This record gives sequence, C-alpha cells and structure tokens, in this order.
Amino acid sequence: MLNVAVKAARAAGAIINRAALDVESVRVSAKQTNDFVTEIDQAAEAIIIETLLTAYPGHGILAEESGSEQGAKDSEFVWIIDPLDGTTNFIHGFPVYCVSIALSVRGKIEQAVVYDPTRNDLFCATKGRGAYMNDRRIRVAKRTRLQECLISTGFPYRPGDKLKPYLSMLGEVMSQCAGVRRPGAAALDLAYTAAGFNDGFFESNLLPWDIAAGSLLVTEAGGLVGNFTGEADFLEQGECLAGNPRIYAQLVTTLAKYSKFAGAGDKANVRQALQDDAAEATQTAEVAAPADKPKTLQGRKSQANSKANDSLPDAPF
Repeated sequence: MLNVAVKAARAAGAIINRAALDVESVRVSAKQTNDFVTEIDQAAEAIIIETLLTAYPGHGILAEESGSEQGAKDSEFVWIIDPLDGTTNFIHGFPVYCVSIALSVRGKIEQAVVYDPTRNDLFCATKGRGAYMNDRRIRVAKRTRLQECLISTGFPYRPGDKLKPYLSMLGEVMSQCAGVRRPGAAALDLAYTAAGFNDGFFESNLLPWDIAAGSLLVTEAGGLVGNFTGEADFLEQGECLAGNPRIYAQLVTTLAKYSKFAGAGDKANVRQALQDDAAEATQTAEVAAPADKPKTLQGRKSQANSKANDSLPDAPF
C-alpha cells in the first residue's frame, strides 16, 4: 500500500513541478477569503485518486478538494489526501509546499507519505515500522529544554479565526524558545518535526488532510502528537501539537489554556489577560498620542515656529 501511495505522490509532484515553471499562468480561484485553490490542486488530486482507486477500488477517499465524492462510502480503508498543501506559497512561487497522503484503517492512520516536489524529499511511514526520509530512518530531535528549541507554527488567515488569542499564545511560545518559524504547509512542518529539523509544531484550525500523514511520521519517529491539552484524539479537533516527548510536555503546559477543550477557569484567565492587554494598549496609545493640531493656519504656523525655537541651541553669549 505504501508503494502505491508513493507512486501517487510522485505523479502529483510531477504535475506540480511542471506548473511551477510558469506559475503566473496557473488559474487561481478563492474558496473563501485567503483560502485558494488552483487547477493544479485539482489535477494533482485527480491523479492521486486515480492511482489509488486503480490499485484499491474498494477503498474510500477523503480529499481536500473533492471530499468523499469518490471511492467506496462505507470502507474501513480511507485515503486522506491533500494534493497541494501550501497552495498560497505555490501561487506566489515560494517553494514550500508538498503532497500529503495517508491511509486510515478503521479510524487509525497506518500509512503516510509526504512528498516535497521542489526538493524531491520523500517522507514515508508505516505504523509500527518507523519513519523514513529518502530511505533514511529519521528520529525527532533530542533537545529537552524548550528555550533551546526551534518551533514551527501556522498563522490564522481565514475570516473568523481568533487572531488575538493566537497572538497571545504565539507571544508565550516565542518568549520561551529559541525561535519560531511559519513555513506555511502543516504537513511539511510535521515531516520536519519527525526528521528533527524543528523541535516542535503547533497550529489550530486544521483539517484532517492537513495533519493525517504528518502525524504518523512524528509518532513513528519517536514523537508525540495531540491537541493543545495533550489528548491523542486530535485528528478531527482542529488543534495539533507535536514534538519529542519532553518538548511536547512543555508545550502542553504553555498551550493547554488556549485549547477549545480547556477548562472554564483557564478560558476565563485567557479572556482576562486579553482584556488587560487591550486596556494597557489603549492607555499607552493615549499617552503617546500627539497634542491636537491647531485648527487655523495661523495657529499651525505658530506651533511650528515654537517647535523650531525649542530645537535651537542656546546662543554662545
């Protein structure tokens, strides 16, 4: 099954690479504000589904662009597909995007492929058999102190996303680690966490095809994946947190109160902190605000002359 998924991912990658040679000619449409789809997403998804269903016609499909329209509707085997994770990067020519394919068997991810066509990097995992990058076994990073770690994340970009809580959460993580990166493709972020290129990853407002394959890569590389409170049942919950066990635990300590599954007390504390920050920002703005400008031309001239005189040095006599 993994070999078929690899074949499908490489076929999609070939379509993406050809289109990247002239990305300006690619037709782009918006699913909603700041959420784009291209003809390349659709063509890549079509070749993936064709490859998978040719080999396994009785399997189900859950794909980003076509949902569950194709494949068997009641199969215990479901392929979860993101044909081009990082579409916004792709249409701007920013070379950070990937193909993500995972196989769920009775609700558990058992096969995973994440393919980066720009670098020809292939990440694969089979449940219980480890994770690999280009046929080399990979492991999560060994750092144990968050202040030494590089953490990747994703930013809210859709209307209705809760920006202020995210900025507060981001601020806490930034103050505790060595650096934060936002590459723009969650599946690749998770693959990099599995390979030890970064030490951890967190993001909210995610969908199953964003994280299904990457999550298996992380666990097979010795890491942990869950929601912000550390619970392992995360695939449908829109929150994803990953890292080696020590860093994962430290991130849970920081992020749990921002989870939609946090307790009422934690949520109240976050709301109060946001209100306090807003009040402090308002007070700072009021103190820093310049005095009202004179309404008349003569008044403005007088104010300008006064400032000029104030800035002149004292005469030497």
